[in-house]
Amino acid sequence: MKITLDELQTFVTVVDMGSITAAAQQLDQTISATSRALGRLEEKLRTTLLRRTTRRLELTEEGRTFLQSAREIIESVEGAQEQMAARRERPSGRLRVDAATPFMLHVIVPLVAGYRERYPQVELELNSNEGIIDLLERRTDVAIRIGPLKDSTLHSRPIGSSRLRILASPAYLDAHGQPRRVEELAKHALLGFNQPESLNVWPILGQDNELHRIAPAVWSSSGETLRQLALAGIGIVCLSDFMTARDRDEGRLVQLFARQTQDVRQPINAVYYRNTAISSRIASFVDYLAEAVGSMGLRR
Repeated sequence: MKITLDELQTFVTVVDMGSITAAAQQLDQTISATSRALGRLEEKLRTTLLRRTTRRLELTEEGRTFLQSAREIIESVEGAQEQMAARRERPSGRLRVDAATPFMLHVIVPLVAGYRERYPQVELELNSNEGIIDLLERRTDVAIRIGPLKDSTLHSRPIGSSRLRILASPAYLDAHGQPRRVEELAKHALLGFNQPESLNVWPILGQDNELHRIAPAVWSSSGETLRQLALAGIGIVCLSDFMTARDRDEGRLVQLFARQTQDVRQPINAVYYRNTAISSRIASFVDYLAEAVGSMGLRR
C-alpha cells in the first residue's frame, strides 16, 4: 500500500505538536482519525515511528530518520503548489500554437508583440498547417480552427466569426469586366479550394435559390495562396474578412455582388485537449486573442 501525503502530514504534525490530541486540533480532525492515520503509516512502513506513553510521545530511531524524509516531501509538494500558483499569476514556459497560414499571418503574428509584452515569460512556438492536425501527435497546446468543429474530444472556446466575401482585384476587373449576375461567374477565372470543398460554396444565391457552388480554374489548399493570386489579378476569389479587410480598405481587392451576398460567417474557435484545468499559458493566449479579435470587428 502506498503512503499518502495526508498520512505524512499527520505524522509531522503529531511530532511538532507533541501529542495526538493537539495534532488533531491543528488538523481539524477527530482524535481517533488522527490516531488511525498514524497507525496506517506505521503499518505501511512496518515499523514503529513513535513510542506512546501516558505522558508523551517519543520518536524511535526509525521515526527520526523518517521524519526528515517526510518533511522534505511535504516541503517539496508545497513548493510545487506555490510554483503552480505563481505560474497562474505569471504564465511561463513554452506554448505551442497551430493555425492555418492566413490566420497566423493576418491575425496572430500582428498580436505577438503585445502578447509578449504582457507575458514575457511565455515562449511562443507558432506552427501553420492548412488541415486539421492531431494536437497530441504534433505536441500542440492550442489550435485555432476556422469553420464548424467536428472533434468532440477537444475543449473549444469561440473566439469570433468572420464574414465571407467575393472579391477581385481592380486589374482583373479592368481586363475581364465585372460580373453582375451569378450566371456570369462561369465566364470568369474562379479561384477555389481543393480542401475542404465546402469553401467552394460561395455566399450568393443561384437560380435554384441555393448557395452557388463554383468550378475553380485554379485550386489551392491555402487561403493565403488564393489571396495572393487574386491580388495578382489571376481571378475572382471568396475569402474571409480576417485576411482581406485591409485589402478592401486600401483598394487592392474589390467586393463583388455586395447587395446579393448572404451574411455567411466562418466560426473561429480555439481548441485544446480536455483537462481538469486549462493551463495558465493556454488561458492567457486564448483570452488575449479573444480580446484582440473582438477589437478587429470579428464578432463572437
